[in-house]
Amino acid sequence: MSSRPGAAWPLVAVFTAGYLASYLLPTVVGRLSAHLGLSPAQAGLVGSALLLSSAGAGFALAGRVERFGARTPARAGLVLAAVGYGSAALAGSVPLVVLGVMVGGFGSGTATAVAAAGIAARRDPHRTSSLGLLTVSATAGVLYLTIPHLGGGHRLPFAAIALVALLVWPATARLDGVRAAEETSSPVTGRLPHRRSGLVLAGGMLIWSMAQNALWGVSSRIGLDQAGLSEVTVGAVFAAALGAGLLGVTGAGLLGARLGRAVPIGLGTVVIAASIVLSSSARDLGSFATGEIMWNTVYPVVLSYLIGLAASLDVRGRWAVLAGSASSVGVACGPLLGSVLSEEAGYPAMGLILGAATLLVAAPVTAVALHTGGRPLVPGSVRRRGGAPAALLAATTGGGLSGAVPKLGSPEQAVTELRVRRRRLVRSAIRTAGPDGGSGQSNAYASTSDR
Repeated sequence: MSSRPGAAWPLVAVFTAGYLASYLLPTVVGRLSAHLGLSPAQAGLVGSALLLSSAGAGFALAGRVERFGARTPARAGLVLAAVGYGSAALAGSVPLVVLGVMVGGFGSGTATAVAAAGIAARRDPHRTSSLGLLTVSATAGVLYLTIPHLGGGHRLPFAAIALVALLVWPATARLDGVRAAEETSSPVTGRLPHRRSGLVLAGGMLIWSMAQNALWGVSSRIGLDQAGLSEVTVGAVFAAALGAGLLGVTGAGLLGARLGRAVPIGLGTVVIAASIVLSSSARDLGSFATGEIMWNTVYPVVLSYLIGLAASLDVRGRWAVLAGSASSVGVACGPLLGSVLSEEAGYPAMGLILGAATLLVAAPVTAVALHTGGRPLVPGSVRRRGGAPAALLAATTGGGLSGAVPKLGSPEQAVTELRVRRRRLVRSAIRTAGPDGGSGQSNAYASTSDR
């Protein structure tokens, strides 16, 4: 995939189509429960089936996107999303809705995997992922403002997701059709770098996403049942919260890597845990809106840094896709977990459990951000990586190569592997020392070094 700056907006569009279903999960689960006669746990299970199907597509495509190119799998994913969610919108029976949801979820996961691999290949993956989250938050916010006023039962949310997939289709023409393996020198089947850090990050994102979406999946019911709000008011709160998320993601994009990744991830996760507890214990509009807005402001900020961190572990995007798929598994289990916890323990106790789980995940994920790829250079890092210290280089070169020494805080530069052809050592190259014109060592050295 190309890393040209002009190729960002097609990736952002495909990212939006892939992520939209998870952003609309509360209204999907709520309407399935209200209009198809499902219990809250059963409706949450349907939402989990959607997201598990999406995660399955991500795991299946991890490391394989560049074999097919970006355009073909992106189009296949959008077609599956449009057909699956469109069928779920038209179906009136639960089995057909579930079937359509799973087909659509697989399409969403395919589109997300293509976007994740493309984002990882860009020079600044964090900025592109921030732009993608900004776009999907804006799209979901508009839908949360309009869907409650249009009725339509369970059909309207699914129809909206299918329509977005169709609208994104023209953008796939601008995706790179060539394989990324033809643009780089390292093989596609190479060993995954940063395996331990990648596994810790993927596991942390699974639990982190599970906790977030356990609350997100039942947020509408908290507003309706516990806080006593109407569907229109709850939709307005969600739209305001997603609007605040737009501001948060915009700020994260402007901030970039100035604070590194560890501070936004660690501090942001603590704020998220507090927001979960506040939102789940809300009994009026003020506390419900405060918790949801604060949570949705910080959640996409931390998510953008997590996506950027996963992308920095492997330029081919394999960790980005694997960590994103692990996150999708957590997202898939979230609605069911939230439904079970809320029914068995109540909303406030559910919030305490989810907040504690979120805090426990903060430490290992922040440690990965501190110690792995994409971190800024600090004093001594040049020496640790096997190069000469900056002071030594400056002294030996008389300051003439100052531009070759990274400045403090500058991002690490990518290393390109070069293949060197080996030549067999012929017997004539091993000679005794002698005068010029004879079989001297200097002539032998010259003959071998000129090859």
